Amino acid sequence: MNNEKIITMNDLKSNDPSYLETIFSIANGHFGVRASDPIASSDSAGTIVNGFYEMSEINYGEKAYGYAENNQTIVNLPDIRAIKIFDCDDQEFSRSELKSATLDMNTGLSTSIYDVFNPDNQAIELTLQAVLQQTDTHVLGLRYTIKAIDYTEKIKIIKHLDINNDTDETDDPRKSRVLHTVNYEKSEPDNFCEILTAKTQKSQMSIDLAICAQESLEKTVELNQMVSFDIIGLVGDINTKLEVVKTSFSEILADSKSFWHEFWHNSEVNISGDDGLNQAIHYNLFQLTSSTGRDGKTNIPAKGLSGTGYEGHYFWDTEMYMSPFFAYTNPEIARELILYRYSILSESKKRAQELGVAEGALFAWRTINGSEASAYYQAGTAQYHIDADISYAIDRYYKVTADTEFIKKYGFEIVLETARFWHSFGSYNKKGFCFFDVTGPDEYTAIVNNNYYTNRMAKFNMEFAVKLIDKFPDQAKKLGVTHDEYVSLSAAADKVYLPYSEEKQINEQDDSAFEKPIWPFEDTPKSNYPLLLHYHPLNIYRYQVNKQADTLLADFLFDDISRNQLKREYDYYEKITTHDSSLSRSIFSALAARIGLKKKAYGYFMDTVKTDLIDLQKNTADGLHVANLGGSWLTIVMGFGGISIQNSMLTIKNSLPDEWNGLSIRIRFQGRLLKIKYHHSETIIEILDGEPLDIIVDGGKKRIK
Repeated sequence: MNNEKIITMNDLKSNDPSYLETIFSIANGHFGVRASDPIASSDSAGTIVNGFYEMSEINYGEKAYGYAENNQTIVNLPDIRAIKIFDCDDQEFSRSELKSATLDMNTGLSTSIYDVFNPDNQAIELTLQAVLQQTDTHVLGLRYTIKAIDYTEKIKIIKHLDINNDTDETDDPRKSRVLHTVNYEKSEPDNFCEILTAKTQKSQMSIDLAICAQESLEKTVELNQMVSFDIIGLVGDINTKLEVVKTSFSEILADSKSFWHEFWHNSEVNISGDDGLNQAIHYNLFQLTSSTGRDGKTNIPAKGLSGTGYEGHYFWDTEMYMSPFFAYTNPEIARELILYRYSILSESKKRAQELGVAEGALFAWRTINGSEASAYYQAGTAQYHIDADISYAIDRYYKVTADTEFIKKYGFEIVLETARFWHSFGSYNKKGFCFFDVTGPDEYTAIVNNNYYTNRMAKFNMEFAVKLIDKFPDQAKKLGVTHDEYVSLSAAADKVYLPYSEEKQINEQDDSAFEKPIWPFEDTPKSNYPLLLHYHPLNIYRYQVNKQADTLLADFLFDDISRNQLKREYDYYEKITTHDSSLSRSIFSALAARIGLKKKAYGYFMDTVKTDLIDLQKNTADGLHVANLGGSWLTIVMGFGGISIQNSMLTIKNSLPDEWNGLSIRIRFQGRLLKIKYHHSETIIEILDGEPLDIIVDGGKKRIK
């Protein structure tokens, strides 16, 4: 398959129905539809609305003050693709066989073709095309086309929104819990439309799903002819949207095609020399963008809108792995992601108080509505670094866009309140300004003192707040900043302690990291990975073993140590990292590219870019690994492409893999659209839109016109 923007079943190794539902799913930031078989029922099929969740009480064996109170679980709404087909004797065509599936990323169109059989084993061919409108994100178009195979009589179609309550409970923490407190009400405003209203008992939310046919669903199938009918679906407040049923399938498709054309114009990545990788990165960027809330009220669920894994929660993944792509290509989306964090700032201030921190805001580790939903605080709430991760994303957005007014109005307050948290949370001792009982990105090392990543990020967060106070003194005054606070915040940032081992001459992951024995990797069978599913956390915590990049992630973000030290740190931490998290390999790849470890960089990238297309983690059926989709772009652009901002200047370092003939990327920087072409002998930059720009290219300053 040479078309880099089309995925078919032939490009995949697995034909498992649940897996295919995920891979061929489509979404528009507001809602997503899994690519279910419309004939055969499936407990994993459904329609997923970003931010539509139900709550349930978290039950603890022993509860303590400040524990998260309620689960928040995204609701898997009824399958909007499902239909029933009957023959002239009212026998149902109830058996189906999937013949092909295609996802066209040029247009957003998903196409599935099935052979469908009645009890007499007579067959028809059913083609289902599905596409979501991208400008009005409430609208879905479905086109069903039936072709005779050996049945050539009258057929009757029944199209309803049916409720499936057959999902099984699971102990896998990566999966979603089963909900029993969602009520449904049906109404039929006319002969062609059906509305299903879903209401949650605990969260008190309500949403409508509607399906509207534009003609009779009774047809006659004749040999060598096809009959088609269209269904327009609506997800949202139907009372104000029902007139949209007048929109045609063709108009919805045209809207989607226009959106994706503009998207690729701004975001194109092309790898020359490997069609499979080129296809994979386009798939990743298509699904990442499809998964992302664009309204300032929602964010990016961990599994996007392709599945309900991790209960539809938003994590730090957004800021560290996904928003970089949007900041550099579609900054208006990066802006909306920051606005979501701003919308939950008040809730975050309350959470800081609950944790005994007098000032500032602490963002929830996993959440939908802003309150903490992580029941396991050791690897949840204790990951205080999320505050600095959000501030880092704001800094990145500011540097890339120079959007001063947005920073003054929204970003500054978030940065200040998170900096106030660190200032109040930390304390001085003989080592400096320290942070105790924290968990870094590596969830196999919990509740430690002075996690390097946490401390380095906290230092950055406070320094960034000080810079904004200097730059916007009037705004700082409005936010209550005093001279004493400014001085104290500056001093704390300057004195943050960063653990370092003189013996190993590397940054130490935390105060006790190198005192622990190394995990017995040689005695651990491959079947026991990921470790979290086979060993008690207290067992894992006793050892040096990393789930994912931790100290190395700080090295990637700041690039502030010598190459020799970076190489030593890479060698040490690589040996103790399992990559049980899908977030890990992209960072290892990008750092290896910087260091010049070309084979390692390429090997990790190969796993990263195809994580879902090869089902590397063995759970893509629960939904895509959306952070990893962003991570694959990070590896290409910030690893092989060497994109960074240093001293306010865009910097490029060409580390093109030997396996590629070339690489071309498009990014936006301060109002300009740039096309950067990498070859083994040179780097060529072209400004497609905007004013001339000074750039550092492979160590030398160039004026690009």
